[in-house]
Amino acid sequence: QVQLVESGGGLVQAGGSLRLSCAASGTIFSINAMGWYRQAPGKQRELVARITSGGSTNYADSAKGRFTISRDNAKNTVYLQMNSLKPEDTAVYYCNADLYVSSGLRSTRYNYWGQGTQVTVSS
Repeated sequence: QVQLVESGGGLVQAGGSLRLSCAASGTIFSINAMGWYRQAPGKQRELVARITSGGSTNYADSAKGRFTISRDNAKNTVYLQMNSLKPEDTAVYYCNADLYVSSGLRSTRYNYWGQGTQVTVSS
């Protein structure tokens, strides 16, 4: 019913920048919030940044001052601009969407995950 397609990961040197994108498509009625999480090897998945439909944002302490989350509501797309990257930012980054899916005359709330995109920061 809904797909989240991520792009923009890759390999970058420490101090460099990357921009991740995540586009949601399908029978979407509305999106409450979208966000980015990451999971490094041997660690739990953690929140990086999240943005609501109204534009309110929250960031992990590790992301504050370096990462910026934004969204294009018309395109159902969320972006994560990552600057001053560090080796400890290396992880698989997952897009997440809290949204309502249309089904006939009803809409149902779901939480979706993207397939993940690898970000590797070399020292």
